[in-house]
Order: sequence, then C-alpha cells, then structure tokens
Amino acid sequence: MYEPDSIRRIRLRTVAVPLPHSVTDAKVLTGRQRPLREVSLLVAEIDTEQGHTGLGFGYCLRAGATAQFAHAREVAPLLIGEDPNDIAHLWSRMTWAGASVGRGGVAAQAIAALDTALWDLKARRAGLPLAKLLGAHRDAVRCYNTSGGYLQAPVEEVIDRARASLERGIGGIKLKVGQPDHRTDLQRVDAVRKALGDRVPLMVDANQQWDRTTALRMGRALEPYELEWIEEPLDAHDLEGHSALAARLDTPVGSGEMLTSATEVAAFVERGAVDVLMHDAPRIGGITPFLRVAAMAGLRGMAMAPHFVMEIHLHLAAAYEHATWVEHFEWLEPAFNERLEIRDGCMIVPNRPGLGLSLHEQADGWTMAQVEIDGRG
Repeated sequence: MYEPDSIRRIRLRTVAVPLPHSVTDAKVLTGRQRPLREVSLLVAEIDTEQGHTGLGFGYCLRAGATAQFAHAREVAPLLIGEDPNDIAHLWSRMTWAGASVGRGGVAAQAIAALDTALWDLKARRAGLPLAKLLGAHRDAVRCYNTSGGYLQAPVEEVIDRARASLERGIGGIKLKVGQPDHRTDLQRVDAVRKALGDRVPLMVDANQQWDRTTALRMGRALEPYELEWIEEPLDAHDLEGHSALAARLDTPVGSGEMLTSATEVAAFVERGAVDVLMHDAPRIGGITPFLRVAAMAGLRGMAMAPHFVMEIHLHLAAAYEHATWVEHFEWLEPAFNERLEIRDGCMIVPNRPGLGLSLHEQADGWTMAQVEIDGRG
C-alpha cells in the first residue's frame, strides 16, 4: 500500500571540481573560450518526512555556476511539503515559476539538479537502480572515451591515452577536431586510425567550429576512416545545416549537447536533422524532459549518445531501446565515493539503488556556495 510522503528539506551547493590539467578544444583555438580547468556542479540533496533521500546534480563549464545556484535557490522552496513522487508535476511547477526568464538555459539547468534528485529518491525508495525503475533494455552500455582526445595534447599522447582506455575496457575513442588548419585535423585522425587499427570505433568532435562548406568538405575527407560519427560539425542551432549535411554524408552526424531545452532538441528529432542524438539531461532541465525527447527519438529509431555526465546518462542510455553509447569522462569521479565498472567495451549499470552515488567528503572543500531549505523561513 502506498504511504504518502512529503519533502522536508533540500540542500543545495555549488561544488567546483578541479581537473587534473586544463584542456583545450576547437572553441579555445578559435578564441571563443578559454581552456577548461574545472567543472562546477550544482548539487541538490532532498530529504522526506519518511526518511528517504535523493541526490541529483547539474553542471556548467566556465561561466554560469552562480546563476544556476541562485535560480535553484529561488524555486526549491516550492518543493517543500510536496509529494516527491509527483515528479512531472513538480518539474512543471518549478519551470513555470521562472517562466519569465525562459524555459531553457540557466533556468532549466537549475531545475535539472532538483529533478534528478527526485528521480534518484524515487528509485532509492523502490530499491532499484534508476535504469531498472525506468525499464532497462540492457545492463551494460557501449562506452567511448573523450577526455584523452583534446587538442592541447600532441597526437602521440592522444594515442597513448587511447590505448590505455582500450586496455581498461572502454569500447571507442573520440578525438577533438576543428582546428584552424584543417589539414592538422586530418593528420591527427589518420595517425590515430593507423595506430589503433580499423576495428576500434572512432569518433570526431568539431565543437561547432565549421561552417557549412567546411563541414561538408571535412565530412567527405573523413569518410575513408569509417567513423562512428562526426559530432557538432556546425553551430548547435543550425537545424537546416545539420539536416542537409546528414543527408549528404555516409558518416553519421551527431549533435544536441549545447541545446538547452527539450523544445530545441525536439525540433532536431522531428526534422531528422541528426543521425545520433546527443542531448544532455542536466542542460535541458533534467531527467523528466530528457525522457520525453528520448521517447520521440525512439519512435523514429534514432541512435542516441548522451553528452557527458556518465553517472546520470548511463541509466538513461540503458533504458533506451535503440543503439546507444555513453561518454566516458573521469572528471567527476573525485566528487563521488563510487566508481562505474567498465569491461568488454561497455559501462556496467550499477546495482545500487537510484543513481548509485554518494558525495565524497572532499566535495566539502570544493564547495563555493550552499544553502539549506526546510520550510521554516
């Protein structure tokens, strides 16, 4: 029999997780961004009157952490006293509370941490991993490494790190491209393909730094390497360009990570503008809108490879019917006590309830802002 419950307390904090070394992609080389040195997490912890807890998080890179925390602090009190199981209702309520500043972007990303905590709580209460609560299609998801393929690293280092990833059991390797000299990109891809062999799944990511003409030319030049996909070849919002490019290349085209609302992602799905959908739960408002878009993509049989945050996306990818990958980054591992298991080219869905995560005590030292909301003022 269902026992009514209500949210008693919410804790929010911003945690700045340092990277082992700064990394550079094409956006840095074109002068649009600075090298990345840390990942800012917006962490939400929710407690209920019956003693259940949920842990969720969102993130941002470079700017935005202060804004995310501020918006979450404003909308979180709406959850106090509410039934934590009514996730869709609560997501809608938080979204409409800040509708005057939009239903995407920072507002959606602030809500994502709370929404994810609610899903984690629900799965923990059921005693199930989140993937099982959602209805898993598999217990392991193919994974590929990205963190070893950034542009600040000489190609010899990229190859060494790729080999180490494959020896660890990771199933594919992604390289950053999009440099001002396109010949350098082709040389690096050629060197890595020759070093790893033809059987290793290989992907490239241009981080939106090509125009339509360059993307078509580079896409054609990359065809012989039989890549799994070309990621973000164009500006993230160029729906028409992605659609035309995907139609003209044999190599699959992937995008979606920089879109910041379910509505934006849905437009790409409806148009069939990409072959591989790469939306990001923390960026579009959490697990609730992610699942809505995934359902649309599933009806069309689209492949899916969610961006970053493997700790969340592993569960969501496992619950997706069609071809899917999960992206391996070790960057957030220091913030949590648990580690995800990888073997035979796949990331294994943990058997722990919920997301299967708990914050490491060193996150206290990286906390930049925090607040507790309990309904008493």
